[in-house]
Amino acid sequence: FMWKSVKLCTTYSLKVTLLCKHTPLLFCKTYSSMSSSSSSSSNPDIEITQEDRQHVIDALDKIRSNISSISPQARLVAASKTKPPALVKVAYDHNQRHFGENYIQELIPKSQEMAELTDIKWHFIGHLQSNKAKSLCEEVKNLWMVESVDSAKLASKLNSLWQGSSPLNIMVQINTSGEESKSGVTPSEASGLVEHVLKNCPRLKLCGLMTIGRPEAPSSQPDFLTMVELKKNLMEQFKLADDQIELSMGMSSDYVAALQLGSTNVRIGETIFGKRNYAK
Repeated sequence: FMWKSVKLCTTYSLKVTLLCKHTPLLFCKTYSSMSSSSSSSSNPDIEITQEDRQHVIDALDKIRSNISSISPQARLVAASKTKPPALVKVAYDHNQRHFGENYIQELIPKSQEMAELTDIKWHFIGHLQSNKAKSLCEEVKNLWMVESVDSAKLASKLNSLWQGSSPLNIMVQINTSGEESKSGVTPSEASGLVEHVLKNCPRLKLCGLMTIGRPEAPSSQPDFLTMVELKKNLMEQFKLADDQIELSMGMSSDYVAALQLGSTNVRIGETIFGKRNYAK
């Protein structure tokens, strides 16, 4: 059979039209299914309702009020994983500028589609493999911070690839809970990685530490307390000022507790955008 036309419909998906009378119908149906299943979960064609828009606006207002009452200087990062650019734009239009993404394959097209919004600030907050660092540095538009640096190898890779006019903001990810499913260095390994960044990575700017608290944590919040103690130790060891070591900790379920214990950067997704859609 012949390929008669290939049409690039969006930055997210490639739709191929098969126009040959000899092409088996079964093949066409199978290809269509494969193409659909490989599309990004943040489908730009998803219809955004007025209810969706109002939910985002109301949620941002409530979260900002909570942040202001506890720690007015803290930064809100709206975690937009699986959400379409249209919904991100609703938050942007309501004065939200910092957004977080977990997956390279979502962040690249989303940032490119919204590249004209030059004051938007993208945070990469998911696990980053070294072999994906090149795509992150070269293809993401308006990348502002990588919060999940978890090895000297990754730090060196980012340092060698980054060509921005100013150093790339990074945080060192700490696995405070000891869960094998989570990335990050142990608290005891943190000083070694921090030292590597400070001494060997001039194109990176160390901004602080990031952690993901354990689910259903006790009210004492041991993971967040570990971060507070670790920050204190690193400030003493490397003669750093308080504002040179931010703490990125706290998500939808625990951001209030995180702020009360000193978080300066909270990453909130479902509370703002609603349940995530992982359907393909």
